[in-house]
Amino acid sequence: MKNNLYLTLSLNKYLYGINTVYVEEVFNLPELTTISEVPHGIIGFVNLRGKILPVIDLNLKLGYLSPDYRLTDSIVVLKCEDFQLGMIVNQIHEIRELSFEKISTELNSPRLLVEQQANTNMIAGIVNFPDDIFILNEPKQWLEDSEIKQVLSLSKYLQKENYDNYDETQTHDSESLLLQKSIFYPNATLEARKVLKQRADHLRLPTKNQDFQSFKTLAVITLNDHFFGIDLEMVREFVEIHQVTPIPCCPAHIIGNMNLRGEILTVVDLRGLLLNLPPQGVVVGSKAIVIEVEGIVAGVIVGEIYDVMFSLNLQKVMAIPKTINTINEQYCQGATLYNEKTMHILDIPKIFLQGGLIVDEVI
Repeated sequence: MKNNLYLTLSLNKYLYGINTVYVEEVFNLPELTTISEVPHGIIGFVNLRGKILPVIDLNLKLGYLSPDYRLTDSIVVLKCEDFQLGMIVNQIHEIRELSFEKISTELNSPRLLVEQQANTNMIAGIVNFPDDIFILNEPKQWLEDSEIKQVLSLSKYLQKENYDNYDETQTHDSESLLLQKSIFYPNATLEARKVLKQRADHLRLPTKNQDFQSFKTLAVITLNDHFFGIDLEMVREFVEIHQVTPIPCCPAHIIGNMNLRGEILTVVDLRGLLLNLPPQGVVVGSKAIVIEVEGIVAGVIVGEIYDVMFSLNLQKVMAIPKTINTINEQYCQGATLYNEKTMHILDIPKIFLQGGLIVDEVI
């Protein structure tokens, strides 16, 4: 049974999955350049480190009304062969491992309100886990060949004309007049527009001007309403806990073992270690992150998984505020802001190797 990893995401109150083989990166919604004469579903373009990236709103392609955009929306950058496309989403969820056998090609869900043609081009199947997850086809199938050629042509034109600096007071040729710039996100406040522009300005910086060694990708989780960041390089997958077998004579933070597709996985609760709070145990549907450090693998219970690809600028990491005394600082590498709230960055190697997670085998 062959499994693949799928990034799950929310779009207009529906849950979708896209194979991670197509996913290149994720960033917060920036200001987009919107022009006329574009294929249906393309809502604009953004300069991504010197390359013009078209952005699609799947709501339009699937026949839904496009909801109002928000600052909390994200762009998922997808690549299929030589075609790169940005997809706007409302929320990023966890990465799930799914087998092909679980993907039903019978598109008969009552929640699926799109036309059959859209089903064929965009949706490969449905997974019931436990809610319907609509599995998206490869991005190249979302547009006709002629539409892809048109998008690529427009992207090249915008890059050539430096359309980010388009000045309507200047004289342009007839082709430029067809590409009249309009306003993206017209309902945004002045403050929101400022944020969108700042994001777009940052994305425009060429690679040579960015120190990518100063960036780290985190998974963002919660424990008792506290935000924590975990280095994504140490995260193997995200799972739901269905049944755990207690282990006799173990510390309270070791909840027990679970069978993860034939692998025995030890499940731990870090609340006592990080928050000086008693473990809360496991209920059906509890979530966990499978983490591996130097050959040690464990499932760490979490409250919620808020983000699976949060790009952290290490230059913005700060010391843990002294006013916060509920967090065990010795297992944190610092703090940063996440959605205007303090997030603590966990020192996972120290937690796994020095935090008492290793139990003497004779116990």
